[in-house]
Formats: sequence, C-alpha cells, structure tokens
Amino acid sequence: MRLLPLLALLLAPALATAQSSVYRTVDENGNVIFTDAPPAGSSAAERVELPPTNTTPPPANIAPAPGEKKEPAAKPLKVSITEPANETTIPMGPGNFSVSARLSGDDTSGKQLQLFMDGKPQGEPQAAGRWSLSNVFRGAHDLTVAAIDARGETVATSEPVRVYVLRPSINYPNRQ
Repeated sequence: MRLLPLLALLLAPALATAQSSVYRTVDENGNVIFTDAPPAGSSAAERVELPPTNTTPPPANIAPAPGEKKEPAAKPLKVSITEPANETTIPMGPGNFSVSARLSGDDTSGKQLQLFMDGKPQGEPQAAGRWSLSNVFRGAHDLTVAAIDARGETVATSEPVRVYVLRPSINYPNRQ
C-alpha cells in the first residue's frame, strides 16, 4: 500500500510533460513568441489550444523475415524479333535478308523457335533464333516468330514485323 503513493509521485512529472501546452506572447517590439511555458511575471501570455497530432501506423513489414526467402514473381515467356526492325525496306537485289529473334523469360529451356512469313512457316522449328531468307518475292511481308514447346504447341508469339522487299521486275525493267 505504501508503494502506490510513491509510484504516483514518480509518474507525475512524466504525465505533466506528456500534456505540455503552448503559450503565445508578444514582446515590446511586436514579435510573436511561442513557448512551452508562460513567461515569468507576465499575465499577457495566451494559451494556444493545439489540435491532436496526426499519427499513422508504420507500414506493414514488406521485407521477408530473416531466414525467410521470398519467391520472385515468374517472368512470362516473351518472343521478340530483334532484326529487321518494323517497316524496314530490303534494298533492290535478290530478296535476301536475315531475321533474328530473342526468347526471354524464366522457362526458356526446351523451347524452339519457328519463323512465319505471311502466316506460313519458314523451315522447321529450331533452337537458334537466326534465319537467312533468300529469294523473297517483292512486296510487303509480315514476319512473326513463335515459341514452340516439346509437345509442339505455341506458347508465345512475337509482335509482327513488316518488311518491304524491293526487286527488279521482269515485266517492267526500268521500274523497281
């Protein structure tokens, strides 16, 4: 029973500082001064009522706990044609050019690439992403590359790339 009054005396200063007040005074030069205690011997101090302080809880722990491994999100399979660029014109000649493609993502093993020109497959699926095309007829051609899995199913397809092939005409030798 004797400890209770002693405990109250020890906690009183902590409680008093937790609920501190702000006082506003004006000195003889007209400067406004804010303090946490009214100036001694002055009754001109005005107590300022402050609104409650805004608080927000800390963010949730987004980092994995020590010893816990967080699995990174799987990168989807993506096929892209790196060469030639879209809207490329193949200059006057026999209609020969190369196509390069890249396969990226987490699960690229066992996948083969198939080149399509105007919707028709060019050769057999292959592991390498480079094709040499020859004797391509004049005009516009749309190229796509598909990733094929072991079952022969298409799992990803590139955005189409359009190329324009210029070739001499037999019917009109002076026109291109």
